[in-house]
Amino acid sequence: MADDDRGPLHFRIGDEELLIRRRYEVASIVNDLLIALWFVIGSVLFFSPSTEKAGTWLFLIGSVELMIRPLIRLRRRVHLRRFRPDAPVEASNDF
Repeated sequence: MADDDRGPLHFRIGDEELLIRRRYEVASIVNDLLIALWFVIGSVLFFSPSTEKAGTWLFLIGSVELMIRPLIRLRRRVHLRRFRPDAPVEASNDF
């Protein structure tokens, strides 16, 4: 097969992979921002005894969000493997 025959398929797969990477990167960034938000607000609520219960709930929500991050990474890896089963596993670019 000539290089010209493989070119369009390669670029199409590459474009799809870039789209997937951006989508999962954005999900990971939004998740990280929410984690920070829950913990900062929860910390402030701990300053007053009347709002400690709300602060505790926000800490719990932040902890659940911490579990979501590895799930986003796992979903991204499974998704990429579906499109390119022979692709190397990336560690440094994981989101």
